[in-house]
Amino acid sequence: MKRNLFARPVLAASALLLTLPLMAQASLPAISLDEFFNTSEVQSAKLSPDGTAAVIATSTPDWQHNRFRQDLWLWRAPATRPILLTQARQDSAPQWSPDGKFIAFISNRAVPGEAEPDTDKDGTPRIWLINPLAGEAFPLYREKTEAHTFAWMPESNAILFAVTQAVSKEQQDTDTRQWNDVIRWREQEHGDVLLRLPIKSAVEANLATPTATHTDPEPAATAVIYPRGSAVVTSSPYAIEEIVPSPQTAQIAFLTRSISHRMEQPDASEIYLVELDHPTARQLTHNQAIEQHLVWSPDGKTLYFMVPAAGGSLEGPYTDVQGRLYRCNPTTAAVERIGVDFPGTWNSFEILPDGGLIGLGMVGTETQIYRVTPATAQRLAGLPGSYADLSVARSSGQILITHSTVSDPAELYLAHDLNHLSAATQITDFNAIFRQRAHPQARPYLWKADDGTSIEGMLIYPPGKFNQTHLRMLTLIHGGPADADGDRFGADWYDWAGLAAANGWLVFRPNYRGSSGYGDQFMQQIQPHLVSRPGKDILEGVDALVKDGIADPDHLAIGGYSYGGYMTNWLLTQTSRFKAAVTGAGAVEHTANWGNDDVTFDDAWYLSGTPWEQPQLYQSEAAIFQFDKVKTPTHLVAGNADVRVSYFEGVLMERALQTLNIPHSFLVFPGEGHPLANNPWHGYIKVREELKWLDKYAGN
Repeated sequence: MKRNLFARPVLAASALLLTLPLMAQASLPAISLDEFFNTSEVQSAKLSPDGTAAVIATSTPDWQHNRFRQDLWLWRAPATRPILLTQARQDSAPQWSPDGKFIAFISNRAVPGEAEPDTDKDGTPRIWLINPLAGEAFPLYREKTEAHTFAWMPESNAILFAVTQAVSKEQQDTDTRQWNDVIRWREQEHGDVLLRLPIKSAVEANLATPTATHTDPEPAATAVIYPRGSAVVTSSPYAIEEIVPSPQTAQIAFLTRSISHRMEQPDASEIYLVELDHPTARQLTHNQAIEQHLVWSPDGKTLYFMVPAAGGSLEGPYTDVQGRLYRCNPTTAAVERIGVDFPGTWNSFEILPDGGLIGLGMVGTETQIYRVTPATAQRLAGLPGSYADLSVARSSGQILITHSTVSDPAELYLAHDLNHLSAATQITDFNAIFRQRAHPQARPYLWKADDGTSIEGMLIYPPGKFNQTHLRMLTLIHGGPADADGDRFGADWYDWAGLAAANGWLVFRPNYRGSSGYGDQFMQQIQPHLVSRPGKDILEGVDALVKDGIADPDHLAIGGYSYGGYMTNWLLTQTSRFKAAVTGAGAVEHTANWGNDDVTFDDAWYLSGTPWEQPQLYQSEAAIFQFDKVKTPTHLVAGNADVRVSYFEGVLMERALQTLNIPHSFLVFPGEGHPLANNPWHGYIKVREELKWLDKYAGN
């Protein structure tokens, strides 16, 4: 299904805010739309091997150029804040060399002598290096070879990286003559090659006195070109997504994905092992799961990985379960699940210098840090709320972590060890504006479903109105469905509950059946009633809030994106109690969506089969066949390049609303996929118009 494959952003913001008294909150202005969207997102943060420095990758709106700028920042002890490390506006995915002397990253900036790209998509994503102590960044190679992913060799003397298998110029010319611009679906796709390139020549060229502009020689027509000096380690019929060389041996593990990156079958996602000097890779896993996050133990004897929520199961046929942790013996390929008794979902993990394992686990509405053993998981003492983005220093054991609550924007903190998480030192302050604005307060809310099951959600109150009653209410439904809303901060086009609260809405965020963090059984009860079962959970929560006097029944609104859009579209056919709806990237039927969706195996699992195997379910769980019941004014959005939920699902829904004379509006964002990640104006306009729509039809 829609899953949480566009990751929730973690926004670096102000100092950890203490909960202010209501009178003090009332004296502060509410966050504005412009302020809310003019924030910096921390995309990754990595500690240096000795723990004395950190490299931080951020994404910030560049309104003038209709894009997001990608910057790298460097924090070094004992500084209190990081400094800007790169300024090319297109640098990402930084990694420290194991000796801590260099930082490698991916950038599509121009190499010396090359014209600057006109747009972010025009340049070639290459690997670049920079000395964090001094100097400018320089390319690992000059050839126009796009690097998909990379990793340092343990000795820090070379970099492994994946590129698409090259085709000779002669073959390219032959294909052009034969096929012109025709796309040969699947046939023209090529797998990846894993390359190894020493960094010596790149470092020497950077230190040398500049000479005349370098010009690469023209390749022979039959030549297959990879960066000069690189050696092919192995090749794969699939795309290579992660590379992790063993710290102690000549073994390299790598993780594959489908060539097209459309995850049509989980068997394209497997773990392989190759010896540095033996090009034949050995497949370690054979299962129906989506593995990710490969990490070696310090002694090189164990390979750890995880399967995210709704990523399938290693234990049998494809089944959506919560996030799980595993370890693999690379010699025997035996795989063992660890942290088995943990009741929630694992989001991430890291290995400690002593070989121990810590994980980020979500139970209910909080994500905390746990020490993990094969059988158990012990929660460590930390702050209430949610942690994210673990990074552990290899030699010192220091821990870099983000922390947030609904009221407290996420910040990066450095803890000296696991026993002092609550006393961690804040090292970032990118979005200080949130410190100067009134913030919402939140609490969990519990209700009973019709079958007696306890359901939980979050209530986010407007600033200064905590625990007040008879409030106008927006039910904002999370995507996934294998996700959950909890006590954590969000501020973007997808997670805009805080801005809605600042505009006077009580925001109800239900963790309906199908959500993660409440056990596998709770998550699986969505099958095969993909929308009708969670739909009942949500409406029963709304009813309970009205009965308790918390929500004003005359001013109810509903909205969601991705699977949240699925649910919004469905619920509009089940009730007319909502005065306004805002929906995005949500299907109204499942047959065409099964064919267009890039995770079709997931859709088929939820509905117990393919469209020809379960035609009745595909129809009975589809909103479009009940649209004659819709009465709610509805605002729709979609990206016209979305391969997760086709934009034509929005076209179909708009046609139905037009035919039925239901007030509606439909915004289409050009060039955007499932996440609105290309142009910051698109997310800004989306939420701006959604707030207007809610006020027009459901406000006072």
